[in-house]
Amino acid sequence: MIQVSGSEDFVIGKHYYANLYDIDVKAAANEEELRNVVVRAAKESNMKLVEVKSWSFGGRKGGVSVIALVEESHIAVHTWVEYRYATVDVYTCGEQSDPLRGIELIIAYLKPRKYRLAYADRSQKTEETLIVPAS
Repeated sequence: MIQVSGSEDFVIGKHYYANLYDIDVKAAANEEELRNVVVRAAKESNMKLVEVKSWSFGGRKGGVSVIALVEESHIAVHTWVEYRYATVDVYTCGEQSDPLRGIELIIAYLKPRKYRLAYADRSQKTEETLIVPAS
């Protein structure tokens, strides 16, 4: 969305990201099912899926990566099976999108014993926001 001078219109940016600890190893290693969960997360978060790609990596520090391009931005999941660890990133600029719903679905699938969830407001702000000029 492009801001027009004098308009109240601006870009919305909602970004949830999480580190998941002591996750379910079978879920973390299942590329097909993790891919399906990411597709479902996009759908249930009211995001329009453009494309989804996934990869399974073996060996030390191996795991699964799933990247979904959505019209509103992206969803990314990376697992490290040997370490029972995953990172999840759900970012949207869609005004009607609910990235929290999406990340909750992915977290529920991976079943961590504990996790750290964070949020960043990545919205374009109005004139009151401090903006540092580029040098």
